[in-house]
Amino acid sequence: MKKILFLFFIILVSLNPAYGHKLISHDDTHRNFESALKIPDHKVSWAIYENLGESEAKFYTFDANKGDSFYASIVVPKIEGLEDYSPTLVLVGDDNFEKKKINYEKNFPGNEFYEPFGQITYWDRQELKTEIPVDGTYFLVVMDEKNQSGKYSLAIGTIEDFSLVDFFTILPKAWIDTKLFVNDYNSILLSILILIGLFTILILIIFRKKLLL
Repeated sequence: MKKILFLFFIILVSLNPAYGHKLISHDDTHRNFESALKIPDHKVSWAIYENLGESEAKFYTFDANKGDSFYASIVVPKIEGLEDYSPTLVLVGDDNFEKKKINYEKNFPGNEFYEPFGQITYWDRQELKTEIPVDGTYFLVVMDEKNQSGKYSLAIGTIEDFSLVDFFTILPKAWIDTKLFVNDYNSILLSILILIGLFTILILIIFRKKLLL
């Protein structure tokens, strides 16, 4: 019994979280500056899965101090129909801040990379690396300017910040959310069946040991 639990623990801690980021769940209501989705700490690595319709925009906000390094990027899941998909990324500050607008200017469909935690291949899109000029509240806006609709993942921050508890709480939910993001329902069903099988085996082992006592 202890060996099985230890093996399960080793498997969990050996997994890489979704390319180093904690997943931020949301209710899809962040459609303007007033309802912008709050980023708890822009230095910590976060990932946000989004669906974006034609002419839509999604808003995110964070507080930062002068001299802070800021990083954000967009990737697109490798799904048929998204080969040429690329929303616009904009960083907005107060009236004295020069807005930074980043478009994807490389070839489509883009460089590929495989993310082992969710077993998903993504296409790289644009990155934003900058230094915060003054203390204040900032906004990221991702919007459609090409009359396209699609899916993207917004990554923010570079510092990986996972605790042991996260491997048993945040990561399982993140894995399910990742599969839902790319409409991979078969993997979710298969995983549920595997978990049922594992729990059944554990129960049988415990029951058998009790009978032998």
